Amino acid sequence: MIFKIEDVTVYFPYDNIYPEQYEYMVELKRTLDAKGHCLLEMPTGTGKTIALLSLITSYRLSRPDSPIKLVYCTRTVHEMEKTLAELKVLHDYQVLHLGTQAKILAIGLSSRKNLCVNTKVLAAENRDSVDAACRKRTASWVRALSTEKPNIELCDYFENYEKAAENALLPPGVYTLEDLRAFGNNRGWCPYFLARHMVQFANVIVYSYQYLLDPKVAGIISKELQKESVVVFDEAHNIDNVCIEALSVSVRRVTLEGANRNLNKMKHEIDRFKATDAGRLRAEYNRLVEGLALRGDLSGGDQWLANPALPHDILKEAVPGNIRRAEHFVHVLRRLLQYLGVRLDTENVEKESPVSFVSSLNSQAGIEQKTLKFCYDRLQSLMLTLEITDTDEFLPIQTVCDFATLVGTYARGFSIIIEPYDERMPHIPDPILQLSCHDASLAIKPVFDRFQSVVITSGTLSPIDLYPRLLSFTPVVSRSFKMSMTRDCICPMVLTRGSDQLPVSTKFDMRSDPGVVRNYGKLLVEMVSIVPDGVVCFFVSYSYMDGIIATWNETGILKEIVQQKLVFIETQDVVETTLALDNYRRACDCGRGAVFFSVARGKVAEGIDFDRHYGRVVVMYGVPFQYTLSKILLARLEYLRDTFQIKEGDFLTFDALRQAAQCVGRVIRSKADYGMMIFADKRYSRHDKRSKLPGWILSHLRDAHLNLSTDMAIHNAREFLRKMAQPYDKTGTMGRKTLLTQEDLEKMAETGVQDMAY
Repeated sequence: MIFKIEDVTVYFPYDNIYPEQYEYMVELKRTLDAKGHCLLEMPTGTGKTIALLSLITSYRLSRPDSPIKLVYCTRTVHEMEKTLAELKVLHDYQVLHLGTQAKILAIGLSSRKNLCVNTKVLAAENRDSVDAACRKRTASWVRALSTEKPNIELCDYFENYEKAAENALLPPGVYTLEDLRAFGNNRGWCPYFLARHMVQFANVIVYSYQYLLDPKVAGIISKELQKESVVVFDEAHNIDNVCIEALSVSVRRVTLEGANRNLNKMKHEIDRFKATDAGRLRAEYNRLVEGLALRGDLSGGDQWLANPALPHDILKEAVPGNIRRAEHFVHVLRRLLQYLGVRLDTENVEKESPVSFVSSLNSQAGIEQKTLKFCYDRLQSLMLTLEITDTDEFLPIQTVCDFATLVGTYARGFSIIIEPYDERMPHIPDPILQLSCHDASLAIKPVFDRFQSVVITSGTLSPIDLYPRLLSFTPVVSRSFKMSMTRDCICPMVLTRGSDQLPVSTKFDMRSDPGVVRNYGKLLVEMVSIVPDGVVCFFVSYSYMDGIIATWNETGILKEIVQQKLVFIETQDVVETTLALDNYRRACDCGRGAVFFSVARGKVAEGIDFDRHYGRVVVMYGVPFQYTLSKILLARLEYLRDTFQIKEGDFLTFDALRQAAQCVGRVIRSKADYGMMIFADKRYSRHDKRSKLPGWILSHLRDAHLNLSTDMAIHNAREFLRKMAQPYDKTGTMGRKTLLTQEDLEKMAETGVQDMAY
């Protein structure tokens, strides 16, 4: 359908549109007009992605004189593929109506592991090894050497891409990762470098958060993006954690041992170069004296990772004299490793600020703050000079230089925490030194400053007023949308006690109580006997899940469950979990029905949909609080309290409830779907906890469902399932339209009345 929102003609590839999609587009247009940033919470399963893509591409078409670029950030490769598939449908629809002027270039960009087509490189087992195998074949010095020694193996795809030079371009179209690989195979060009080269010409780029938020990657991939870009962070409820992880580094004993091996190898290489090619080391020294930028003149194959500090915090000056010579720099790094080794030999937990850490480093190892700041850039320069291609082998020394640069650059918003062992396993010594970032606004600030509009959107952004404070920005639009329904297809319930009236909770003092474990088990036994197809259970942690399943097994509860449905369990191994999910789906498809045990904050809770018959009920066992004794969490809470005046309790509850909402939101992925959400913990009946759930869940939570026992919950579930089995009118009844046609939108535009009843 084609309709107008003020002066923009919107091309929408479906015959009907939900009222909330239309409203979402109106708010999005306001944001783009104001050239500001916005926060939009939209319920899951209401077509958020297509609404975003339709409006922004249509907005671009209506302003041909100032074309905007769309940068769409997703969390997983699976979500990236889904977004590009939606965009393909939309693009075909726009080209059908507008002809060639609507043609755009849209690409998905991922790591070499996902884009490489060279089978020998792909044989490496993990991402770092694939990167290193690629570098061994594409680095400029390897290619130069191959002219003298023909037995050196190069990558034919990269060679062909380089030969094509300016002609290596992608024709307009929408390219998923699969399409890029197919195009690369067809032409004989390297899809990874081709995609990276095309980033500057593409109208739409879909990639991972890290490519924009992690300075090491963003400095290479995203530095050419123009200011007139609209950046969308989809599923952004955890964006503050992504920002913090991008600027945090941890160093263990293994890291220091690996870094020492790296330094020995470098020293050996330096001595070899001194004997055979001293001019190369001298040339590097002169370049550093002049303070020439390292980045500008590097070919694509040689670029590695950029500086871990944020762009505006990197000093634009010459490298300090004491680390210009290669052997001096190696000596400074040795002293740094020695100092870190001594600090790791502690018996107590230590916490200090970067300022005091740097001053004690200076007094004990004689390394100044300015020297630390340049560690990362100096290491990069040295590795290029020494022509090192085994980048995966040199990860430990990179991590140490990462740490040094960040400690030298930032005085506030960080803490250094040294723990001699993991508190959950105190008898195993495993010292770890962590540079932990507490301020999420540091990593995202350059994005807000640099781009015209940033859209942060997700199904769970409640309470929505906390995000501007955590990320310190001012949104021009901040809005939470409700879900328009023809029938109440969501049934949230709060279960506070078992059939024997004993309260249930995963509070630390109650969680191992046999009465609580028994009642949780009985709830599931009853549920699997009345609910068809799939049942999904989320627990607060792996250890709690393991413990409760073991108890259920001993008491025979698990046996009762297995008689009704098959049981599958998420583990920390990705391959095992994927296999379990596949079999769970097969069991649901063949009518046998299944139960899937999963963990809040795990992989399944973040990215797997249990739509239709794959999830008819989700049981959230407990409130998924973070491990509150974690030293890093305590330091972050203290920082949030002192800097942003956010109380510890408020932040912990907000964080736990967004995870819970994320878990239960997996059950409903479209309006034709239906499902029950059971919050099994007495704490959910408290208003201060419950009120932090998203509005679209709360609007369906009736007062009668706030304080249920197991038998009442079973009774409600039976009623709900019976009601859902009745036929219904998809377009809406009783004056409540939930599917709008083109005529409805035109009528609304004429009357100017938005009579979309919810």
